[in-house]
Amino acid sequence: MKIVVATHNEGKLVEIRHILEQDLAARADGVELVSAASLKLPDPTETGVTFQENALLKARDVTKRTGLPAIADDSGLIVDVMGAAPGILSARWAGAHGHDRANNALLLAQIEDIPDGKRSARFRCCAVLIEPSGAEHVGMGEMPGHIIRRPRGEHGFGYDPIFVPDDQPGRLDDDGRPLTSAQMTPEEKNAISHRGKALRGLVRAIDDMLDA
Repeated sequence: MKIVVATHNEGKLVEIRHILEQDLAARADGVELVSAASLKLPDPTETGVTFQENALLKARDVTKRTGLPAIADDSGLIVDVMGAAPGILSARWAGAHGHDRANNALLLAQIEDIPDGKRSARFRCCAVLIEPSGAEHVGMGEMPGHIIRRPRGEHGFGYDPIFVPDDQPGRLDDDGRPLTSAQMTPEEKNAISHRGKALRGLVRAIDDMLDA
């Protein structure tokens, strides 16, 4: 069964594939994930004002264009001291969409004077699955943590290098510090991530589609 992931971010596609492999186990072999980018589909303008609205917009567009089931997610970083910003604007916080380094640098500059104890934040994700029949399934997830002062780690994408999740895998980095999301293995991150939690809300529907 082919499912189109409504993304032009190949890092996100890899992450979603890992999560589904963990949760579907051997049945994941029956799912072929392809990105909207690989099919040369346009990236629709995200006009929604919530994560769920944007996720539904993207998935509906892909299903309409391809006739295939589609998975889409919309997620972002919520920094408490910034009044829940950058939120739905996370991917384009510095202006250009998906410019991770610029987004991180701007956010760190904006909260530079905020004490360590007041830099709480959370990632939030809404994931949706839309079937060709029009049936829609929604999953939600959050990952609480805090923002550090300098990036650490080479894995992941987005704000991962400056975000330390509250839920840690039980090991420290080489300097004895809690891990950022970018220092975790894919398995460690997916077990606690906002996207992992949201996608797990879709697993039963995917499982049912495999049986159909």
